[in-house]
Amino acid sequence: MNIALVIYGSIETISGGYLYDRQLVAYLRSCGDRVQITSIPPGSYFSHLLDNLSFRLPSEADIIIEDELIHPSVLAANFRRDRGIPVISLVHNLHSSERRAGWQNTLLRQTERRYLESVDGFIFNSGTTRDSVLRLIGDARLHVVAPPAGDRLGGLTPDVVRKRAIQPGPLRLLFLASVTPLKGLHVLLNALSGLPGGCCTLDVVGSLAADAAYARHMQVAAATLAAPTRFHGALDGPPLVELLRSTDAVVIPSYWEGFGIAFLEGMAFGAPAIGTTAGAIPQMIRDGVNGYVVPPGDAAELREIIRNLASDRQLLARLSVGALAYYQSCPTWNQSAAIVRGFLVELLSRGVSDRWQHHSQEQSRQ
Repeated sequence: MNIALVIYGSIETISGGYLYDRQLVAYLRSCGDRVQITSIPPGSYFSHLLDNLSFRLPSEADIIIEDELIHPSVLAANFRRDRGIPVISLVHNLHSSERRAGWQNTLLRQTERRYLESVDGFIFNSGTTRDSVLRLIGDARLHVVAPPAGDRLGGLTPDVVRKRAIQPGPLRLLFLASVTPLKGLHVLLNALSGLPGGCCTLDVVGSLAADAAYARHMQVAAATLAAPTRFHGALDGPPLVELLRSTDAVVIPSYWEGFGIAFLEGMAFGAPAIGTTAGAIPQMIRDGVNGYVVPPGDAAELREIIRNLASDRQLLARLSVGALAYYQSCPTWNQSAAIVRGFLVELLSRGVSDRWQHHSQEQSRQ
């Protein structure tokens, strides 16, 4: 297959969505497919709407995959395109699902709905993401759900995980996400502010540039805590593995997640996940089995969970083994990418019009 992938910026950007894109591209190329990456320079949402005046979709491809993040830039191009080349949207998370002012999300929903109606099918990272699209346009059309994986960094064995959990000393927490309000670092720092010295430590790994003003505010707030806190910026590869090997729990009290790759990568190293009830997280975290979920913004409940894990190392050990077991039950990156490739091959073999007719018949029988 000759595939065009359209994204913003560099595919090497460190984030869950770009990681998914990289893993998919690597697998497709390993299968002998040609993957051409078209990059649109990053900018503001308004500036991307102006991209519609000049942007054209790649013309030499069998199929085009668009990272849904680029939706404001490609609306016009999608509607004036050659309908012989199917366009598939890779949806990690809808903008309009995120936490922001109501009027902003109302405008975003209108733009995203128009975009979603312009494509031929979808690749979803979770059932939650699929359902959010269903609520917006009423029909997910041709689609496949292929969840991310956590196996790229390796992992630990149950024995190593148990021994780590019962070691004396402070509870070692890891916040693994871009430092933005959406990811809820301020909630975690609020929770830690009520805990005594020696209870825990915190490592913050994630971009400090996504919202520089917020990141600076968080660094100032962290300096007042009894819990020692280190801001590392974005990390990957061996430096991230080193931190994961010594982490007791991954804590990301975000206000929305389309999936949560960071939690799964932490579970590969036996780190229980502490997240929220927002988005797809409850599908991954089983309360009291491999971690805990709290309502978004609930620092008090989060504080009690951290306090309990710091004082009850047998509980931590049980959750750590449960986290590792959950990770081991999940598909690998290659298995998920194979699901996507099978979907693309089937779509091309049947033709878009035939696929639409088949889909309509299936819908009518339901």
